Amino acid sequence: MTRWLLSAEAGTDLERLTQFLLDTAPEHAFATVDIVLKALEILQLHPKIGRPIGDGLRELVISRGASGYLALYQFDEVFDLVLVLRVRHQRELDYPQVQ
Repeated sequence: MTRWLLSAEAGTDLERLTQFLLDTAPEHAFATVDIVLKALEILQLHPKIGRPIGDGLRELVISRGASGYLALYQFDEVFDLVLVLRVRHQRELDYPQVQ
């Protein structure tokens, strides 16, 4: 079974998204994080399920209501490891810049 890890940036993204939801729709904040993390678990069984977007990167679409989230990741077949690089809402224009 493929292992998956969140990068520090992806962890920060989840914190940012959670804080946004706590400020705007607190009743959905923790359920949404659970949905995102549960969706990432599918990568253990299907690491190539995300759409390829170039440079060895893939993007997992995570549905949530009328929109959802995107997880940018790379899959290393040699080590059988998925590294989740970034997470964002579908309505955001791009992934946040790495600080």
